[in-house]
Amino acid sequence: MAVVDDATAAWLLDGDPAVRWRTCELVGAPAVEVARERDRVATDGWGARLLGLQDPDGGWGEGAYSPKWTSTTYTLLHLMWLGLPAGHPAALRGLEQVWGWVSRQRVPEACITSMLVRLTCTLAVTAPRVDDLVADLLDQQQHDGGWNCATRTDRAKHSSFHTSIQALEALLAYERSGGGLATSSAQRRGREFFLAHRLYRSHRTGQVAIPASTRFPAFPEWHFDVLRGLEHLADADADRDERLADAIAVVRRARRRDARWPTYAAYPASRGQWFELEPRGPSRWTTVRALRVLQWWESAPAVHTGDAAAR
Repeated sequence: MAVVDDATAAWLLDGDPAVRWRTCELVGAPAVEVARERDRVATDGWGARLLGLQDPDGGWGEGAYSPKWTSTTYTLLHLMWLGLPAGHPAALRGLEQVWGWVSRQRVPEACITSMLVRLTCTLAVTAPRVDDLVADLLDQQQHDGGWNCATRTDRAKHSSFHTSIQALEALLAYERSGGGLATSSAQRRGREFFLAHRLYRSHRTGQVAIPASTRFPAFPEWHFDVLRGLEHLADADADRDERLADAIAVVRRARRRDARWPTYAAYPASRGQWFELEPRGPSRWTTVRALRVLQWWESAPAVHTGDAAAR
């Protein structure tokens, strides 16, 4: 059974290019059609609006990392999530701004390192200068398989969902860009960290570890949420592990009666967003993301852990 019906597909295809190219993938359109729609992210709609806000020096906002969410780093993350094709000149100029800022930091934390690795490997045609950052990420991986920005000074801290999802996204992007360091083992351990927590639950109580993780703002920023975690697993072509069934149910329950997902409020910040993607009500952006996750879940090979305690 298809995860998207004809009426929903038509509604999605009437949206922004960032929604349309994902919908084309979802319904199995030819690769040339997907690429054509993705190219329009740079010329029409949300992506074009963000590109039009770039400063003459190549940055955005008032700094490389602050203020949130209008700085160069976060604007580039937004463009990446929308699907700006690699090699766009505006993105390359912005990346140089962020690289210059990071090079002046004595020891960048794991979250910032992960952001820069992922941005560079996703938005640049080539990904130079990232091996040292990836080596640092690999060195910071915890015994439980995850990461935590605070463990550079205290290795006893439990891994953070927020840091861990960003590190995994970065390592996957690095691997797919042709990076020279071996990361597959670290990625497997990192994904197992989430599987052991059923993606989003506390290892101590079994309760939801981060209450806000069951809502899905358009841009997750540095936060973990259930949809973001499942999107990573779909991107990684992971198997359908039974320990994720609960998280999939969270996504399904968020669906409205009209078979669409809602618009969620953005994370608060001193400067907020450049602009709101969608008004309150049904969200094409959230809907296409959720449907892609469900399509992966229903088509991926199933695996069974046999670990009743993990269920």
